[in-house]
Amino acid sequence: MARKVILLLFIAAWLSASVSGHGDHPVPGRALDGQTYAIKYPEEQQTQYWVDKAQAKILSKLAEAQATNTNKAKNVILFLGDGMSVHTVTATRNLLGDSAEQVYFEGFPYTGLSKTYCVNRQVADSACTATAYLGGVKANYGTIGVNANVTRYSCDAAQYEGNQVLSIAQWAQAAGKDAGLVTTARVTHASPAGVYAHIADRNWENDWEVANRGCDPEQTIDIARQLVEQPVGQGLKVILGGGRQMFINDTFRDEEGIPGLRNDGRHLINDWLEQKKEANVSANYVWSRKGLSLVDPEKTDYLLGLFATSHLPYNGDRIRKRSQLADPSLSELTEAAIRVLSKSSEGFFLFVEGARIDMAHHDTYARRSLEDTAEFANAVKIARELTSDEDTLIVVTADHAHVMSINGYPERTQDITGLAQNADDGLPYTTLSYANGPGYYNGYNRVEGRAKLKAKSLDDADYQYPTLVPLDAETHGGDDVAVYASGPYAQYFSGTYEQSNIPALMARAAGIGPYA
Repeated sequence: MARKVILLLFIAAWLSASVSGHGDHPVPGRALDGQTYAIKYPEEQQTQYWVDKAQAKILSKLAEAQATNTNKAKNVILFLGDGMSVHTVTATRNLLGDSAEQVYFEGFPYTGLSKTYCVNRQVADSACTATAYLGGVKANYGTIGVNANVTRYSCDAAQYEGNQVLSIAQWAQAAGKDAGLVTTARVTHASPAGVYAHIADRNWENDWEVANRGCDPEQTIDIARQLVEQPVGQGLKVILGGGRQMFINDTFRDEEGIPGLRNDGRHLINDWLEQKKEANVSANYVWSRKGLSLVDPEKTDYLLGLFATSHLPYNGDRIRKRSQLADPSLSELTEAAIRVLSKSSEGFFLFVEGARIDMAHHDTYARRSLEDTAEFANAVKIARELTSDEDTLIVVTADHAHVMSINGYPERTQDITGLAQNADDGLPYTTLSYANGPGYYNGYNRVEGRAKLKAKSLDDADYQYPTLVPLDAETHGGDDVAVYASGPYAQYFSGTYEQSNIPALMARAAGIGPYA
């Protein structure tokens, strides 16, 4: 059986290489005309090319079916592309060079769809979804780590243990595994907070925000304090992201001279370090890429890295502003986390979020969103290379969609971030556009009506793509989102299912938690 599987995989790989090995692909940002494309890739003009490509896919599926991995997952890594809709992944292929490209995790053997609605909203936010894909329970919009008995802004309901939802990180810790989180957002933001917090409002990241809503911050514990003071947060071996302001009082300044946002006099970073000192464990706090590079994973039990006052920069901006030496990439953070966690003989659970895919969409910065998706895919690639698919389950998904669409009939060789063609009024329109958001007035003004768009302006990363409805911020979309899986029991993740099924399936694969 093993020889047959290997042979099938070899044949599939050979066929795949022979039909998809175009060699050079178009350089991102530079389109080829149709005639040039036909000359460059003549194999695509032939029927046999597509027949062979289908044959290669069939062979790979046969091999996968015969090589189903039913090993217990020692390690589980959940990658969350925040707001990474199916349209976002599709558009990223073109940004990478061509529509025939494959975003790395699209090569994972099993793919499914998850339904993202909240208990009380058709279109979800990153808070209620975090409770679903990390805790296995659907909840109300804006709440984190609690069930739907807790309404948003309730001061007391989240404190009741019966309303709290434990996450897969807690299940892993209870089973003797290590756990950690990585994000390009503040580590107290909605998605990462789902790993460790129980709160009635996602915005209660510090004590001032709690008090501002009329709650007692000594009774309603803010998210930053929960990370440092409560059991799941205290037990996290790796915490990497942004958000220093949430941890220090407004009388303190962080390493870049920016004051904190707390009003309770606390310096939670120092508190975290003191805790680890009292526990007699090796702990490092870092705030820069250089500091991260000096950490020895083999000698580090706990690692806290807060690399920005708020969120980390967009990945494309790291390159444009030449801050790569100062600001770590998501790939670098992911690698550091895995190297620290891999020391555990019992295994680990790691949550990794590409947060700024979502934030770019909210501003209709389509180019930035696709750039961050490409970097997110690279982080997945590094994780797969650093681990074995024999004992490490990697699941890649999104929390919700966005209202960006790919429209018109652009030539295949046109840039996805550019103009499609002219409309009936003789004016051009963009291939990417949004149903709503702040880019409305880039496409329309009251004097001229529809604006005459210029291709050059779309090269600017600050260009806000046109929208149908004017809003200060673009909204999420209610579409199902894709789930990609590789490793032990990856076959569980095919089909269409509730988003809240995802942690149950991961836990079952790892033999932890209530689904073991």
